[in-house]
Amino acid sequence: MRQLVILSGKGGTGKTTVAAALAHLASQEMSIVLADADVDAANLELVLSPTKVEAHDFTSGQVAVIDADLCTACGICAEVCRFEAVVEQRGRGAEEQGSPPLHPCTSASPFKIDRIACEGCASCFYQCPVQAIRMEELTAGRWFRSDTRFGPLFHAHLFAGQENSGKLVTLVKQQAWRQARETEADLLLVDGPPGIGCPVIAASAGADLALLVVEPTVSGLHDLERILGTTNHFGVPALVCINKADLNRARTDDIAAFCAAQGIELVGRVPFDQVVTEAMVQGQPVTAYRDGAVTEELRRVWAKLRVR
Repeated sequence: MRQLVILSGKGGTGKTTVAAALAHLASQEMSIVLADADVDAANLELVLSPTKVEAHDFTSGQVAVIDADLCTACGICAEVCRFEAVVEQRGRGAEEQGSPPLHPCTSASPFKIDRIACEGCASCFYQCPVQAIRMEELTAGRWFRSDTRFGPLFHAHLFAGQENSGKLVTLVKQQAWRQARETEADLLLVDGPPGIGCPVIAASAGADLALLVVEPTVSGLHDLERILGTTNHFGVPALVCINKADLNRARTDDIAAFCAAQGIELVGRVPFDQVVTEAMVQGQPVTAYRDGAVTEELRRVWAKLRVR
């Protein structure tokens, strides 16, 4: 089984468009398993129209919870919290209208934990004199196994404001890898996240080859250098594909010259065509939607990838 990961130095370069097209082309020749490792903004499913067959919670980190029946309203938790996650539940309006303040020994705690602000450091847990605070596992997202017409797809959704996306990417990849091994699939195709951070590192782990999708813009070459530095550091061989290559031929030539100087193979120059948008609206990879210049170039890209 080979692992191919599709990466880019930034978002919006057409990485998922290329990944969906390669999934379509590869599935015509071999058995594949797909993984969408962009858990912060997964969108490969928008093109593949998957049917979800499994859904699981993703727990990561902890969050503090106040037991209102035990709380004595001493306020120590609010004093020790560095993240201002302990907030008062009572409003100023009630006091201004003459309502008496809550008694320190009341069973209704005036404090609550802002679950988004809480970093799970447990300072309040250790400082509470009456042990009215407990730490609970935090459900930070969900991951899924779905069926597509090209093969099984593993993908996930990280909830807003949650961290540890690299951990969730690792989980998605592990599940996809296990499925590929059990079914003796020929290829594990990973649509990676943008950038160069922890999620990208997790998506690249164990990959046999990385396809770097770059666009011919002012920052395109810089973005390519960033992601290439990441793949080189972790020993993942990389090839380059320029998307919308005809929109700025001067920048395209700069990127091609850089690749030649670095000894990196430039495997494709995909032209701009509105047919890509039309295909996405119809929920199809462009290679399955219509023949044309884009489809032909992506077929050439796949022909070069399959023999590497």
